[in-house]
Amino acid sequence: MAKEAGKAKTLPTREAIPERYKWRLEDLFASRDEWERVFQEAQGLIQQIAAYRGTLGQSGQRLLEALKLRDELELRVERLYAYARMRRDEDASRHDAQALSDRATTLLVQAEAALSFLEPEILAIPEERLRAWLEEVEGLSLYRTALENLLVLKPHVRSAEVEQLLAEAGELADAPRTVYGMLSDADLRFPTIRDERGDEVELTKGRYLTFLESPDRRVRREAFTALYRVYESKVHTFAALFAASVKKDVFFARARNYRSALEAALTPNRIPVAVYTQLIDTVRRHLPLLHRYLALRKKALGLDELHMYDLYVPLARLERTVPYEKAAELVTRALAVLGDDYVRVLKEAFASRWIDVYENRGKRSGAYSWGAYGTHPYVLLNYQGTLHDVFTLAHEMGHALHSHYSWTHQPYVYAHYRIFVAEVASTVNEILLVRHLLARTQDPTERLALLHHQLEQFRTTVYRQTMFAEFEKWAHEQVEGGQPLTAETLCARYRQLNVEYHGPAVTVDPQIAYEWARIPHFYTPFYVYQYATGYAAAIALAQGILERPKEAVSRYLDFLKSGSSDTPIALLQRAGVDMTRPEPIEKALAVFADLVDELERLVGA
Repeated sequence: MAKEAGKAKTLPTREAIPERYKWRLEDLFASRDEWERVFQEAQGLIQQIAAYRGTLGQSGQRLLEALKLRDELELRVERLYAYARMRRDEDASRHDAQALSDRATTLLVQAEAALSFLEPEILAIPEERLRAWLEEVEGLSLYRTALENLLVLKPHVRSAEVEQLLAEAGELADAPRTVYGMLSDADLRFPTIRDERGDEVELTKGRYLTFLESPDRRVRREAFTALYRVYESKVHTFAALFAASVKKDVFFARARNYRSALEAALTPNRIPVAVYTQLIDTVRRHLPLLHRYLALRKKALGLDELHMYDLYVPLARLERTVPYEKAAELVTRALAVLGDDYVRVLKEAFASRWIDVYENRGKRSGAYSWGAYGTHPYVLLNYQGTLHDVFTLAHEMGHALHSHYSWTHQPYVYAHYRIFVAEVASTVNEILLVRHLLARTQDPTERLALLHHQLEQFRTTVYRQTMFAEFEKWAHEQVEGGQPLTAETLCARYRQLNVEYHGPAVTVDPQIAYEWARIPHFYTPFYVYQYATGYAAAIALAQGILERPKEAVSRYLDFLKSGSSDTPIALLQRAGVDMTRPEPIEKALAVFADLVDELERLVGA
């Protein structure tokens, strides 16, 4: 199936994919009737919560009842929304799935509006009285950490009337991301290109990376130019969507009295702005190391010019496709160091259809892990059978098991881990997988391929995501400074960043100026920097697991089980990594330097 999915001339329909390779969303809702029943329950709870408006300061018991009711409402809305969006992600062209997603989105906005009075009313309670209730009212102490987090936001929470207005604007505010998703996933059509055999093959976003890894430079170049020709043809639309999204971020930041959109994005997770800026500064100082790696890549490939479409081709090629079942076995063996229970859950995920494996027409591109509290997590893939796909599987299962452990060990109020630590578990899995594979082969080609993979993880996760982070920071500062974001300014700045980051060894093709238009993460502001910080933290954690498994595994599993029961900085510190300092980034880049040294020895440069 992996080979067929990767080589098919056109994408299969959803119905053509065997059931065993499709996730079982019936574990969330057994039927559409059940979804409708819970939808009605959620609407009823929205009505019930209204009765608490203006009364939270009366007593600790009243506050506790409101918080419990909020949890019941949010849990139902979360399940409804996750199910509807995942149904849409299966095939965005299905009108019934689009309609269900629209209804769930509207309900989500209604719930947020109905709950908007909670925070300002809680913050209006004198802090001394609130702390006394925490000691006196049985059951309220569960919410202590949540209330402490809320008090941090006190300068940024507006009156109940303003909060309701901001919440009701949520559906409009989500429009740029929604429209971007429909344009990118449902409406864009890519041309065919000629593969290595000269056959016409449909270009898709899922196949794009496979083409960029082709040993035939013509195929790489054709895929690159064909893809960006499509984005160029819609660049003004993409620019308008992205500009609207950035303006939305700036509007809400100003409405809540933040100094910047960056501060607004980081404060809810209690992440100092300095963590973001020091990442950019530290990586910037180490750009010569990236330039050295890329110069070595150019030499190893024997190219007179290293173009942007040459950056993903492997330095060594494993001429085999990895079937999905084999990939699952490899991942399971690599992660056995995390203990019997971790392996048990992993095997259950593979056997019980937590995963949607293959690409089909209309399916959302990329990969993610999602789901809802009270059920198991889900993983979306577009598996093509490459080594990259094997690592993607390990990555997404890291997310999934992080969710599983958090959901299993935390009450709902703390069950969802913060975004700042979201990429740590996934990256630990990738590092453990590459170390596992390297430790079990002496084949020089295979070792070079695996070494190349790890080097590319540094390039694409630390350097590339930091470049994205710098682009985001610039875009928001432009709007905050009253400057327009147009297709021309966005393309010019993005291309200049590529020149600076990639250095003199790379010919920065003009088409790369349109790449920002295909990055969906830009519609979740200031998210991508956490790939880089998470990777640095993951290197430290993985090294501890491999060197001191008895101590480190227990501490790591405690981290996975912690959800949001403390601040993300504190949870990582407890696990042994301090991200408020530049040392984790410095140490990660020192590992990258060692890998570049080893690559030089292997290729004889």
